[in-house]
Amino acid sequence: MKKIAILTSGGDASGMNASIRALTRYAKSKSLEVVGFYEGFKGLIANSYTVLDSASVGGIIDRGGTILYSARSEEFKTEQGMAQAIQNLKSLGVDGLVVVGGDGSFRGAHDLHIRGVQVVGIPGTIDNDIAGTDYSIGFDTALNVIIGLVSKIRDTAFSHDRLFVIEVMGRSSGIIAINTGVACAADYILIPEVEVDLVKIATKIKNHRKGKRHTLIIVAEGAAKASDVAASIKLLVGLEVRVSVLGHIQRGGSPSAMDRLLSAEFSKKAVDLLIKGESDCMTAIQGKKIVSVPLEYVMSNKKEIDSELYKLALVLS
Repeated sequence: MKKIAILTSGGDASGMNASIRALTRYAKSKSLEVVGFYEGFKGLIANSYTVLDSASVGGIIDRGGTILYSARSEEFKTEQGMAQAIQNLKSLGVDGLVVVGGDGSFRGAHDLHIRGVQVVGIPGTIDNDIAGTDYSIGFDTALNVIIGLVSKIRDTAFSHDRLFVIEVMGRSSGIIAINTGVACAADYILIPEVEVDLVKIATKIKNHRKGKRHTLIIVAEGAAKASDVAASIKLLVGLEVRVSVLGHIQRGGSPSAMDRLLSAEFSKKAVDLLIKGESDCMTAIQGKKIVSVPLEYVMSNKKEIDSELYKLALVLS
């Protein structure tokens, strides 16, 4: 193996730059050349790339987002697009590819593998919803960003005796919402995995509000629209309700210490796997061990919420 490539795909996550830096420098220590493709699979098809070395990745570890950019590509899902991507890799003499992203990105990586490309994935998504790994790059940073924002909202909620409905990311998973709820002492948490009963919640709020000046409801975007929840609560309870949709601010910011360390360990593991000839797998952390997980397992399994943490959230609310 002489040359490897890296791309970042799907939603950006803080720590992707730390991964690019760590992978480049570790690969160079193994006498490997490194190229980075811009805008994920879109750049792979367009042959839009840059040569990476220790100097070019200097100073990026504390930056959010990704210097290689990210984009979605419908063309990559076609046979023609896939063939062009593979041809570009061959023309550049790339022996192995690292894909940093979520489950959608890994489906693309798997498609490349079955067509003869050696590929390894690194989990990078703030949703932390990838099966086979306890954590993905970006989750810890996003959680810390959210905690800071919710704390600020709590200040104004208390001052004005208000109820706030706060929407966090999570189209199909309540992992962010549950962790946010516990860490921020939310009064209620609405997640896609549990049916929403607003009448029941409204009854609890009426009792809960006695002697209390604020209420915080955390809503995963896939559970319900925050505006709909707010309208229903206002109608049922008669309280003034405010909505705060945190949106894309959850993705930004300098990566946390945990995400920087995880990025370094995942990147080292990815390079080692490529050198060993491994393919169609993802780096993962299970307990305290950095391991590899087959992409077929990742794609065929849904990461479940931590039921014990959810139960604890209900007790503490």
